[in-house]
Formats: sequence, C-alpha cells, structure tokens
Amino acid sequence: MSVVTIMSGSFCGAEEVAQDVASRLNVELMRDEDLIGMVDRNGGPAAGIVRRAIYGRTSIFNQFSHEKERAVAALKLATAKLLVEKEGLVLLGHVSLLVPRSITHVLEACLIAETKWRAARAARELGLSEKESLARVHRDDESTIRWAEYLLESDPWDAKLYDILLPMEKSGPAEAAKFIAGQAQGGPLQVNDASRRAAQDFLLAAQVEQALTAQGHSNKDIQVSAVGGKIDIQVNKKVLRLNKLSAELEEQARKVAGVGEVSVEAGPGFYHADVYRQADFHLPSKVLLVDDEREFAQTLSERLLLREIGSAVAYDGEQALKMVAEDEPEVLVLDLKMPGIDGIEVLKRIKHDYPKVEVIILTGHGSARDMEQCMGLGAFAYLEKPVDIDKLSETMQAAYEKVRSQGD
Repeated sequence: MSVVTIMSGSFCGAEEVAQDVASRLNVELMRDEDLIGMVDRNGGPAAGIVRRAIYGRTSIFNQFSHEKERAVAALKLATAKLLVEKEGLVLLGHVSLLVPRSITHVLEACLIAETKWRAARAARELGLSEKESLARVHRDDESTIRWAEYLLESDPWDAKLYDILLPMEKSGPAEAAKFIAGQAQGGPLQVNDASRRAAQDFLLAAQVEQALTAQGHSNKDIQVSAVGGKIDIQVNKKVLRLNKLSAELEEQARKVAGVGEVSVEAGPGFYHADVYRQADFHLPSKVLLVDDEREFAQTLSERLLLREIGSAVAYDGEQALKMVAEDEPEVLVLDLKMPGIDGIEVLKRIKHDYPKVEVIILTGHGSARDMEQCMGLGAFAYLEKPVDIDKLSETMQAAYEKVRSQGD
C-alpha cells in the first residue's frame, strides 16, 4: 500500500485521474476542500481563510496578522495526521506540495499540459471564448505559482518535485491513471519502518510548527524539521537577541508531546536585512484607515505601527470598498467627508456586506446629527479629530475584542 499525491495544472482532467487511481488502489481520495474542512472542523482557521492562504494573494495585513502562516501550519498538520493514520491514500490538489520527499512510500505525480491545450479544454467545459479561456488558465496558473513559491521557492511544474510528470495532451485520463496506479504498486513504494518514521517525523515537525505559529512566530521566519524525535529549528530572519529567541523557541517546542532534543540555529536567511517579528495576537493586526488626508493617514499608520498595531491605508471610499472586498479587515477607521463615495455610504455598505467588521468613525467635520446617524448604522464608536492616540488605540482594542468574541 502507498500514498499517491497528484498536483495538476487546471483543466488537465485531474479529478477523473485521481478518482480512477483511488479506485484502482482501493484507497480514499482526499482533495484540498476535504483538508480545508478538516482544519475548520478541528478549530483551526476558518475555511475561507485557509482557501485564501492556498489560492489567494498574501494579505496586505499579513506581516502583522500572520494569517497565512497560521493557515498553512494548520493545513500541514492536518495533512501530516492523514499520512500517519492512512498508509494508503490519494491526495489531490495544492495540499500535495506540503508532503515532504523524505516519506518514501509516497508517489508524487504531476499532471500538466500546454497552455493552449488547457485553454481549449476550458472553452469546451465552461463555454468560454478563446480569450476568456486563456485568461482563466493564466489566472489559475498564477495562483498555483504563488503557492509553490511560498512553500518551496520553486516553480510548481519543476520535474524535481515529482516522481512522475505526465503531459496530459499526450495521454488520456484512463491511461494516466493506469500508469500512476501501476507505479504506486511497485515494491520500492511499499510502507516500511523507515517510511513510517519519516511520516511520524513530518507529523511531529508539523505539531511544533503549529505550536510556534500559535505564539506569533512565522513559519516563513523559522523552519522546523524533525528526525527521530529530535527537532531542528532554523531562524531565517535577523534578530538582535538570538540566544533569547532560541531559548523561547526551545521551551515552546518541548511542550509538544514526543519532542526529544531541540536545536535552534541561524538559517541561511538569518544574515539578510529583514528583521524577525513575532506577532502579538492580542493586538489588532488588520486595521484599515480610510481618509483622503494622505499625510494624516500615513502618519497615523506609522504611529500605530510603533504600538504594534498593523494597518493599511485607503485614500477614498471607492478604494476602501475594493480593499475590504479583497482582504476583509477586523477594524476600519473611517473619515466622513471624502470626495466621491463619502463615509456615510461606506459605513452603510460595510455593515450590510461585512457585518463583522467594526467601524470607528474619525472625523474633523462631523455634527451631532452625523454622530447619531453613524451610530444608528452600526458604527462601533464616533471620534473627532484631533484625536488622542491613546484614546484611538484603546477604542481599536475594544473593537478588536468585540470581533474576537464574535469569532469564538
């Protein structure tokens, strides 16, 4: 029995191939959505957050929230648990790139075809024009490339990542499935003690990574590996007190059951200019400031950053609505008087479409009537300029606590 992972370009018939392989091997088929559901049900990041981590662009707030890192850590842990629990399995989709090559009973396959061939298939399946189908394939490829670069700093179609790379314009789904299943049944891919230990090591490393990301450490800044219960942690960003950080990482890693020896050392990225930053999840990390006074908005953002509050800036209502649609913040600080779509209209749309976003009105041109209207529309607070930064920070914190309590 062996595990088969199948990575694929879009419109390569991956679902049909994966179902056929699972049937031939008489094993369960698990897709990206199945793993996303497991993470969600087990108390990890919500399904939407995990989907964005896999397929979307990295959030503008991510350097503060570490949302993507936490989602990837949870997804990796779910994948590792599956590999330990099920020695026969087909994994289809982007999650396949999470599986390390060190687990020797895993056969890693990739299905790919030329862009024009896939676009023609997209046109047939979805009824798209030639231009639309090409755009769809390019959009899918961009998403896949971002994911592979994030995880592996590699092209997703690099043959070195796989045991089998099948050009689907040259072989049909049935032929591809037959070939993959035949290779999976070969002697070298059978489960043995060494491959089981490698799967257990993957699980242990994933558990430690999950524990560290939960404490605000980024798995892009630290890389965790395990061999025989020994945990190795590499720090890949500059930190002034490496000894202090090492002691903290070691202490947190030792709390994970099954961890033996722990070593922490500077990794290859440690000597770059980037500075290590541990997130504080008790502080707001996704604040959008909306104000047409550019200097004020930028200065406020910088002052909040000094207080470890992560923020981004929009300079008009239209830009703010677009940013919220692409990357929903936790707290929005909104001016009322802006050209184009004014603050009242932005507040109405936000509370209608994104009711969990807490909106703080911050204006220098308001009135008692404006205040009454804003609070009636669901604003969390109404503040006037000039505002004391401590007062604003406290209000943001209170709004953030309300967001967190709603998510529990």
